[in-house]
Amino acid sequence: MTAHLYPRLEAERFGAGRLTKIRAQSVSGVSCRAVAERLGVPDRLRATAPPGIGQSAETLVETERVLASVIEAVIGACYLHCGYERTAAAVVDAFQPEIANALSNPVDFKSTLQERLARRAELVEYTIVAEQGPPHDRTFEVVAAVDGVAVGRGAGRSKKHAEQEAARIALESLHPAEPVVGAGDVR
Repeated sequence: MTAHLYPRLEAERFGAGRLTKIRAQSVSGVSCRAVAERLGVPDRLRATAPPGIGQSAETLVETERVLASVIEAVIGACYLHCGYERTAAAVVDAFQPEIANALSNPVDFKSTLQERLARRAELVEYTIVAEQGPPHDRTFEVVAAVDGVAVGRGAGRSKKHAEQEAARIALESLHPAEPVVGAGDVR
């Protein structure tokens, strides 16, 4: 993905930090899950599940982490079978909607919050305050605090998602007049 994005996105104009964020969002767990669903991976996993697994297989194929891991494994298998050039082209093609979304709707509330707080010489700390559900379907609740004061609370299906949500809420409460762009303060 980096080899595809770097020469096309004018690194000097976007900057290395923003390019890193775009790449990370393009291949995030959410993005990998979307690609897996578009490629029909959940249906293929259901169809090839051993008999007798039933609901366990269904639960697994609906889990973001599992689908992201399967997509990564498929990419690795394609690389071993077809080589870098063919695999890279297929990956870029499969992730085109995610790349376009990362460019038009960057989501990195944590970095934005950290950058804005740094201007005031403040730091944010994230703490997991609750975990609910079985290991394959866990929900995390996170509090973002500045100088020990809670400024945002978020929940998500992963710690990272919960932290992003807590940062988004913190941005809205700490800087209500500034638009929340998501990927630094690039406007």
